[in-house]
Amino acid sequence: MSGMYSYLGLFLCLLSVCSAATSFSSRRVILREVNDNGGDHADYAVELNVTNFDAVLKDTPATYAIVEFFAHWCPACRNYKPYYEKVARLFNGPDAVHPGIILMTRVDCALKINTKLCDKFSVGHYPMLFWGPPTKFVGGGWEPKQEKSSIRVIDDGRTADRLLNWINKQLGSTYGLDDQKFENEHLPSNISDSEQVARAIYDVEEATSTAFDIILEHKMIKPGTRASLIRFLQLLTAHHPSRRCRKGTSELLVSFDDLYPADFETPNRLDDDKGSVKNIKICGKDVPRGYWMFCRGSKNETRGFSCGLWVLLHSLSVRIEDGESQFTFSATCDFVHDFFICEECRQHFYRMCSSVSSPFNKARDYALWLWSTHNKVNERLMKEEASLGTGDPKFPKTIWPPKQLCPSCYLGIDQKNNKIEWNQDEVFRFLTNYYRNTLTALYKDKSIVGNDEAEVAVEDLIVANNAIVVPLGAALAIAFASCAFGALACYWRSRQKSRKYFHRLYSLKTI
Repeated sequence: MSGMYSYLGLFLCLLSVCSAATSFSSRRVILREVNDNGGDHADYAVELNVTNFDAVLKDTPATYAIVEFFAHWCPACRNYKPYYEKVARLFNGPDAVHPGIILMTRVDCALKINTKLCDKFSVGHYPMLFWGPPTKFVGGGWEPKQEKSSIRVIDDGRTADRLLNWINKQLGSTYGLDDQKFENEHLPSNISDSEQVARAIYDVEEATSTAFDIILEHKMIKPGTRASLIRFLQLLTAHHPSRRCRKGTSELLVSFDDLYPADFETPNRLDDDKGSVKNIKICGKDVPRGYWMFCRGSKNETRGFSCGLWVLLHSLSVRIEDGESQFTFSATCDFVHDFFICEECRQHFYRMCSSVSSPFNKARDYALWLWSTHNKVNERLMKEEASLGTGDPKFPKTIWPPKQLCPSCYLGIDQKNNKIEWNQDEVFRFLTNYYRNTLTALYKDKSIVGNDEAEVAVEDLIVANNAIVVPLGAALAIAFASCAFGALACYWRSRQKSRKYFHRLYSLKTI
């Protein structure tokens, strides 16, 4: 009898717990609904604190930054937030109206963790707004009596209108609070602006990540396309202009056999079993960002991804060595043929690849072939866009480079064929300067780009019979960050994979 009461007591106890949990869960749902209804949208301004302040401002593609120092208990700060958010909507996030120009951020000085950070900027009242190039905030500060400083106090930004007017005066722009995407664009022609060209490094990252996302989304990795993807990833590991992308592609190569074994046949099952592949961020966790910088068109459907992909291909063409020229040609042609999803463009490009009768022995010859091929594509599209009215009015297709950008590239006009006669030595010199030197010139201090000799994560690739071997350093970068046992295990694993690729890649060039 006592046993029965014990069971009954246990049952009532469980019933009570379940009832309480249901009640608590219901209260949480109600609270969540109240909170959800209370806010119209997520904040546009980026919340910073001492732990991420330098990293975020160092990595942003934006030309300028605004940092608002505030205190969450301050009524004036709470009242100012809607004004600040109105302006931040224009510049922040993947849906920004005018992306890549200003990063708008906030730091809560009422949090003890931020006390020293706020002291470094001599915050004397709330809210207090600062303006300057993002890198000048990194490891920096501000003093009231400081005569020469790249960081300035915004002294007239108490409403959204006044803040935006202050910004317009600094930029010489005419942005409005009611601007919508691709309206009131402040897009000067950027082909000859070295600072704008350097910003294309972000578009190269965006295009690389977007291409990989498309490949995964459309389940394009199959037994027949696996080898061509490996070759292109090897090319990116060696010569991508972004260090982040070189690191990401090398790490992917180390794990490629596990994610996509040579004998796999069912992509759908693989996606279910190996779901982690969808979480791979080949150029870092914040890429793709959802917007374009150098490659931004004046309309949503123009430039963007195709522009970024061309910049990537050109940048690769001027970074390779002579012995890699044929491998690069084959890897690029096969990648476009297997993974570029625009059918007409894919077929047109591959026909031009197929017309090449002899292998490339010089990097210069390959770079000039790619340049000539790009101009042929532009000639074809110029005619189509002119007849259909589908081109970008602010960025029409043109023969590259234009004469004003490289007058020494032009010898004259062949009157018989009405074709430009080019000085190819000058063209190659221009391509090298534009897509290698200028592209990576302004952001080396941000660790986005860098010399291969200085890198730990990616070693020099071995070139043999036009095949590139996966670098051992990819796994070492991960191994050093883990415990001793894990480090040894990762190092052993990477060496085994590298040996396997080394022996296998001699035959890849024949695939």
